[in-house]
Amino acid sequence: MINLFDDNAWQSLRPLSFTRPVADFRIGILTIAEKWQKHLNADYGFITEPYLSVKYQLIPGAELYINGSICPDEALLEAISGLQAGDSLKKDDVLIAYKLGPTDVYSPDLHQQLRTKTYISDFIRIQVPEDIFRNNDVELRKDFALLSKGKTSAQLSGTNTFLGDDFFAEEGAEAECSTFNSLSGPIYIGTNSQVWEGCHIRGSFALCNNSQIKMGAKIYGQTTIGPFSRVGGEINNAVIWGYSSKGHEGYLGNSVLGQWCNIGADTNNSNLKNNYADVKLWDYETESFRETGLQFCGLIMADHAKCGINTMFNTGTVAGVSANVFGSGFLRNFIPDFAWGGANGFDVYKLDKMFETAEKVYERRNMPFDKIEMDILATIFEITQAYRRF
Repeated sequence: MINLFDDNAWQSLRPLSFTRPVADFRIGILTIAEKWQKHLNADYGFITEPYLSVKYQLIPGAELYINGSICPDEALLEAISGLQAGDSLKKDDVLIAYKLGPTDVYSPDLHQQLRTKTYISDFIRIQVPEDIFRNNDVELRKDFALLSKGKTSAQLSGTNTFLGDDFFAEEGAEAECSTFNSLSGPIYIGTNSQVWEGCHIRGSFALCNNSQIKMGAKIYGQTTIGPFSRVGGEINNAVIWGYSSKGHEGYLGNSVLGQWCNIGADTNNSNLKNNYADVKLWDYETESFRETGLQFCGLIMADHAKCGINTMFNTGTVAGVSANVFGSGFLRNFIPDFAWGGANGFDVYKLDKMFETAEKVYERRNMPFDKIEMDILATIFEITQAYRRF
């Protein structure tokens, strides 16, 4: 059993982390927690913010604790497997993992009393939102190898065209009259997912379970569509975590969408500034815009955020939890959590109204919008109040 703990990356990953621990982030095909689970063949729990801990609970008595912002690789797995009780593994000031003895009782500062082993190799760590789409290709390739190892792909219809052999479909996947080009990266099609007629897909790409790609979609590499999602139009180097929809024409590029998001028809995001300058993103810690060092950076949209038809997102836009935007004109680059409006101004998206919408959205997936979800969102509403300066 393992517990995946949050460190200061949780702060720098807001607003995406407001609704979940970092180990529950999807990058590649799997979430970070699922990656560790499959590699270590172990159940997992979380150590995160108190208001999230009712939903994301720790496992009592676990001996192994791993930094939830770090993605596993072979060298890390070997180093962590070699830890003895009372050891911690660090690189510079980053605590990677530690192991307790069977009689040790967990406390937040207990790792400071352990022996330190130094790790010298590099690894992928998710620290800021753009790290998700920036590292998605590497993680997708790793997950593809992990999930397809020793297995045979399901056979898809002969109406499709396949370029390259780096393709894997789970049982129940369906596709017709589409092209799959895996010459530049692997393509993974999940259980009970569907690729409708006339789609063109280039690897690296993952379509997770129970999701659909609508007719005529154009999807470029380094892209992940999470479970129970539906997408269409043009998508490039984007990660959609799940239970979200971008069902119509419009461009989404170099972006991250959380869960329960909806993108209106003909919505587009810019991922390149007209002067080709590096893109800045809103930072919750400094309450100012931070240099990303990236020339291509699009939309970061947190859970439950939605936009109306023909929405135009500026280069490097951050939309907070439950932001609801609509109307003509380019939006500001930071849309606070629970903001309601558009280019002509914003009001507060009142919590009771947001709950009404969320309940309907959950009902469509036959899922309960329960008190745990309400309490989490109510807490986020309170702690983000300072950002809503309308």
